[in-house]
Amino acid sequence: MRNRRRRIDFLTAAGIAAPAGLNAYIPLLTVGLLARFTDLVTLQAPYDIISSDIGLIVITVLLVIELFADAIPGLDSVNDVVQTLVRPATGAFLMLSSDQGVLEMPALLEILIGGGLAGIVHATKALARPVVTVSTAGIGNAGVSTLENFAALGLTLVAILLPVALLIVLVVAFLVGIRWLFRRVSQPRRL
Repeated sequence: MRNRRRRIDFLTAAGIAAPAGLNAYIPLLTVGLLARFTDLVTLQAPYDIISSDIGLIVITVLLVIELFADAIPGLDSVNDVVQTLVRPATGAFLMLSSDQGVLEMPALLEILIGGGLAGIVHATKALARPVVTVSTAGIGNAGVSTLENFAALGLTLVAILLPVALLIVLVVAFLVGIRWLFRRVSQPRRL
Protein backbone atom coordinates (compact mmCIF):
# COMPACT_ATOMS: atom_id res chain seq x y z
CA MET A 1 0.00 0.00 0.00
CA ARG A 2 2.86 2.38 0.83
CA ASN A 3 4.46 1.89 -2.62
CA ARG A 4 1.13 2.56 -4.32
CA ARG A 5 0.77 5.77 -2.30
CA ARG A 6 4.30 6.81 -3.31
CA ARG A 7 3.50 6.23 -7.00
CA ILE A 8 0.35 8.36 -6.74
CA ASP A 9 2.25 11.08 -4.88
CA PHE A 10 4.93 10.98 -7.56
CA LEU A 11 2.29 11.36 -10.30
CA THR A 12 0.83 14.33 -8.45
CA ALA A 13 4.23 15.95 -7.98
CA ALA A 14 5.26 15.39 -11.59
CA GLY A 15 1.78 16.37 -12.76
CA ILE A 16 1.92 19.80 -11.16
CA ALA A 17 5.53 20.33 -12.30
CA ALA A 18 5.07 19.57 -16.02
CA PRO A 19 2.37 22.20 -16.78
CA ALA A 20 4.75 24.89 -15.53
CA GLY A 21 6.39 24.42 -18.93
CA LEU A 22 3.25 25.83 -20.55
CA ASN A 23 2.75 28.67 -18.09
CA ALA A 24 4.85 29.06 -14.97
CA TYR A 25 2.26 30.92 -12.97
CA ILE A 26 -0.99 29.00 -13.53
CA PRO A 27 0.17 25.87 -11.65
CA LEU A 28 1.77 28.04 -8.94
CA LEU A 29 -1.41 30.06 -8.47
CA THR A 30 -3.61 26.96 -8.57
CA VAL A 31 -1.54 25.16 -5.93
CA GLY A 32 -1.31 28.34 -3.82
CA LEU A 33 -5.08 28.92 -3.93
CA LEU A 34 -5.92 25.28 -3.20
CA ALA A 35 -3.50 25.27 -0.27
CA ARG A 36 -4.97 28.52 1.04
CA PHE A 37 -8.67 27.76 0.69
CA THR A 38 -9.06 23.95 0.67
CA ASP A 39 -7.60 20.87 2.28
CA LEU A 40 -6.70 19.35 -1.12
CA VAL A 41 -3.14 20.72 -0.95
CA THR A 42 -0.94 21.13 2.10
CA LEU A 43 2.26 23.13 1.78
CA GLN A 44 5.03 23.11 4.34
CA ALA A 45 7.56 25.91 4.86
CA PRO A 46 9.19 27.39 2.84
CA TYR A 47 6.81 26.37 0.02
CA ASP A 48 3.77 27.78 1.82
CA ILE A 49 4.93 31.23 0.67
CA ILE A 50 2.87 30.74 -2.51
CA SER A 51 -0.33 30.52 -0.44
CA SER A 52 0.41 33.69 1.56
CA ASP A 53 -1.20 37.05 0.71
CA ILE A 54 1.98 38.43 -0.80
CA GLY A 55 2.71 35.18 -2.66
CA LEU A 56 -0.75 35.06 -4.24
CA ILE A 57 -0.56 38.76 -5.22
CA VAL A 58 2.90 38.44 -6.80
CA ILE A 59 1.96 35.27 -8.70
CA THR A 60 -1.26 36.90 -9.95
CA VAL A 61 0.62 39.98 -11.22
CA LEU A 62 3.20 37.77 -12.95
CA LEU A 63 0.39 35.69 -14.47
CA VAL A 64 -1.29 38.79 -15.93
CA ILE A 65 2.03 39.88 -17.48
CA GLU A 66 2.56 36.36 -18.86
CA LEU A 67 -0.95 36.20 -20.35
CA PHE A 68 -0.45 39.56 -22.07
CA ALA A 69 3.04 38.78 -23.39
CA ASP A 70 2.20 35.28 -24.57
CA ALA A 71 -0.71 36.36 -26.79
CA ILE A 72 1.18 38.88 -28.93
CA PRO A 73 3.19 37.63 -31.94
CA GLY A 74 6.86 38.47 -31.55
CA LEU A 75 6.50 39.32 -27.87
CA ASP A 76 5.55 35.69 -27.24
CA SER A 77 8.93 34.58 -28.60
CA VAL A 78 10.74 37.07 -26.35
CA ASN A 79 8.63 35.82 -23.45
CA ASP A 80 9.57 32.22 -24.26
CA VAL A 81 13.26 33.15 -24.07
CA VAL A 82 12.73 34.84 -20.68
CA GLN A 83 10.66 31.90 -19.45
CA THR A 84 13.38 29.39 -20.42
CA LEU A 85 14.79 29.71 -16.91
CA VAL A 86 11.57 30.55 -15.07
CA ARG A 87 9.46 27.59 -16.17
CA PRO A 88 11.91 24.80 -15.26
CA ALA A 89 12.65 26.55 -11.95
CA THR A 90 8.92 26.68 -11.26
CA GLY A 91 8.58 22.99 -12.15
CA ALA A 92 11.37 22.15 -9.71
CA PHE A 93 9.76 24.29 -6.99
CA LEU A 94 6.37 22.61 -7.52
CA MET A 95 7.92 19.13 -7.45
CA LEU A 96 9.68 19.92 -4.19
CA SER A 97 6.61 21.60 -2.69
CA SER A 98 4.40 18.58 -3.27
CA ASP A 99 6.76 16.20 -1.49
CA GLN A 100 5.69 15.90 2.12
CA GLY A 101 8.39 13.33 2.85
CA VAL A 102 6.43 10.55 1.18
CA LEU A 103 8.44 10.25 -2.02
CA GLU A 104 11.66 9.51 -0.13
CA MET A 105 13.73 10.94 -2.99
CA PRO A 106 16.80 13.14 -2.71
CA ALA A 107 15.92 16.80 -3.23
CA LEU A 108 18.36 17.07 -6.13
CA LEU A 109 16.56 14.26 -7.96
CA GLU A 110 13.22 15.98 -7.39
CA ILE A 111 14.68 19.24 -8.72
CA LEU A 112 15.99 17.47 -11.82
CA ILE A 113 12.69 15.66 -12.44
CA GLY A 114 10.43 18.68 -11.84
CA GLY A 115 12.68 21.08 -13.72
CA GLY A 116 13.26 18.55 -16.48
CA LEU A 117 9.56 17.90 -17.03
CA ALA A 118 8.73 21.61 -17.16
CA GLY A 119 11.78 22.19 -19.38
CA ILE A 120 10.72 19.51 -21.87
CA VAL A 121 7.19 20.91 -22.04
CA HIS A 122 8.58 24.45 -22.41
CA ALA A 123 11.02 23.41 -25.15
CA THR A 124 8.22 21.68 -27.06
CA LYS A 125 6.04 24.78 -26.74
CA ALA A 126 8.90 27.09 -27.75
CA LEU A 127 9.63 24.99 -30.85
CA ALA A 128 5.98 24.75 -31.86
CA ARG A 129 5.16 28.44 -31.39
CA PRO A 130 7.13 29.72 -34.43
CA VAL A 131 5.36 27.10 -36.55
CA VAL A 132 2.03 28.48 -35.33
CA THR A 133 3.15 32.06 -35.96
CA VAL A 134 4.33 31.36 -39.51
CA SER A 135 1.47 29.05 -40.51
CA THR A 136 -1.23 31.44 -39.25
CA ALA A 137 0.58 34.75 -39.88
CA GLY A 138 0.42 35.36 -36.12
CA ILE A 139 -3.36 35.18 -35.98
CA GLY A 140 -3.36 31.80 -34.22
CA ASN A 141 -1.01 32.80 -31.40
CA ALA A 142 -3.68 34.13 -29.04
CA GLY A 143 -5.83 31.03 -29.54
CA VAL A 144 -2.94 28.65 -29.03
CA SER A 145 -1.84 30.61 -25.96
CA THR A 146 -5.34 30.32 -24.52
CA LEU A 147 -5.38 26.56 -25.15
CA GLU A 148 -1.96 26.23 -23.47
CA ASN A 149 -3.22 28.13 -20.43
CA PHE A 150 -6.33 25.97 -20.12
CA ALA A 151 -4.13 22.88 -20.53
CA ALA A 152 -1.84 24.12 -17.74
CA LEU A 153 -4.82 24.62 -15.44
CA GLY A 154 -6.48 21.34 -16.43
CA LEU A 155 -3.32 19.27 -16.04
CA THR A 156 -2.62 20.81 -12.64
CA LEU A 157 -6.13 20.04 -11.41
CA VAL A 158 -6.06 16.50 -12.83
CA ALA A 159 -2.69 15.90 -11.13
CA ILE A 160 -4.16 16.94 -7.79
CA LEU A 161 -7.62 15.39 -8.07
CA LEU A 162 -7.03 12.31 -10.28
CA PRO A 163 -3.29 11.65 -10.51
CA VAL A 164 -3.64 8.22 -12.14
CA ALA A 165 -5.71 9.72 -14.98
CA LEU A 166 -2.84 12.11 -15.60
CA LEU A 167 -0.84 9.37 -17.35
CA ILE A 168 -3.58 8.91 -19.93
CA VAL A 169 -3.99 12.67 -20.44
CA LEU A 170 -0.23 13.19 -20.89
CA VAL A 171 0.20 10.33 -23.35
CA VAL A 172 -2.77 11.48 -25.46
CA ALA A 173 -1.63 15.13 -25.38
CA PHE A 174 1.90 14.14 -26.36
CA LEU A 175 0.71 12.02 -29.29
CA VAL A 176 -1.68 14.71 -30.53
CA GLY A 177 1.03 17.36 -30.26
CA ILE A 178 3.60 15.28 -32.13
CA ARG A 179 1.10 14.45 -34.86
CA TRP A 180 0.10 18.11 -35.27
CA LEU A 181 3.73 19.26 -35.36
CA PHE A 182 4.68 16.55 -37.87
CA ARG A 183 1.79 17.54 -40.14
CA ARG A 184 2.79 21.22 -39.99
CA VAL A 185 6.41 20.53 -40.78
CA SER A 186 5.73 18.03 -43.55
CA GLN A 187 3.17 20.15 -45.44
CA PRO A 188 4.54 21.66 -48.65
CA ARG A 189 5.14 25.39 -48.48
CA ARG A 190 2.83 27.49 -50.63
CA LEU A 191 4.10 30.61 -52.32
